Amino acid sequence: MLSNEFLFFAGFIAVILLMLLLDLGIFSKNDHEVKFKEAAAWTGVWVALSMAFYFIIRTHGDLIHGVDSIEDLYRLGQKYAPHLNLVTGSFEEGMEIYRANMATEYITGYLLEYALSIDNIFVIILIFTSFNVAPKYYKKVLFWGVLGAIIMRFGFIFLGSALIQKFTWIMYVFGLLLVYQGGKIFFEKDEEEQIDPAKHPVVRFASRYLPVFPRYVQEHFFVRTREGKFFFTPLFVVVLIIEFTDLIFAVDSVPAVFAVTKDPYVVFFSNIFAIMGLRSMFFFLSNIVGLFRYLKYGLAVLLVFIGCKMLAHDYLKEIGFETVYSLYVILGILLISILASVVIPEKKEAEKA
Repeated sequence: MLSNEFLFFAGFIAVILLMLLLDLGIFSKNDHEVKFKEAAAWTGVWVALSMAFYFIIRTHGDLIHGVDSIEDLYRLGQKYAPHLNLVTGSFEEGMEIYRANMATEYITGYLLEYALSIDNIFVIILIFTSFNVAPKYYKKVLFWGVLGAIIMRFGFIFLGSALIQKFTWIMYVFGLLLVYQGGKIFFEKDEEEQIDPAKHPVVRFASRYLPVFPRYVQEHFFVRTREGKFFFTPLFVVVLIIEFTDLIFAVDSVPAVFAVTKDPYVVFFSNIFAIMGLRSMFFFLSNIVGLFRYLKYGLAVLLVFIGCKMLAHDYLKEIGFETVYSLYVILGILLISILASVVIPEKKEAEKA
């Protein structure tokens, strides 16, 4: 007999895949450039679905792990939320505390992952422009990029959870990594980045080990010549580059969410909803993201905060630092960086005489 835990997870994956297939097969039959209005609508859909999932966890979070008894509840509490006091004498009271904490962890992890994904958007824009991808093919490339990211995140998250459960010191390694990355982003010179297509490691790998066609062939990832030879197109190589980029970003973002919760299912759910929203948010923000010039520094401070939280998690537990406080800090950092971008006038270069 299949467990409730497996059924919940399988149902979640089925819904996500269904939404992707609907978008690709019904709403995107013809390749087209996604305009601001369409992007805003799909962004709203994914945010609404993410919020709906929050309420599902808030009311039925016990289904995720198939909690049927007070013993199951205590075991999960010790494993994933040792800071909670679930010994209330009542199974329903303990379950209410656990559900509320799980829902708060989910929404905090989702917001954190979504915020960090904004930096990913800058890089994706750079990839598309550097490789001269036609705007009408952006959506198709991002679809397969997102699908690959879901598979990679699954392995990355559950492997990371297993390592954290076995080697608790890994949390300190993750914390140092996030502090370093945050400091690096904060002090980087604000210069225009460029990608040299010929020197990119994925391009070099593909050129050496894969038969790559010398030019784009409309929206196709593969092509077969009249002689019967099979080739990958440059558009397929761009998908590989986006997958590689997501893997690099996952090294920062996944450990950051583990600072919020040690439950791999909550980490996975928050990551997937943020990734799914990334595709529509790309089109929504691509034309206006340059207006928020201080957002980069906000994300840097965010990484440093999460890293410090990982390094000091034992002390924070002793003083009663709760997950909801992290949510407030994340919201505050993002709000301040956005307001600073709007309120503080941009310095313009002095006109040459």
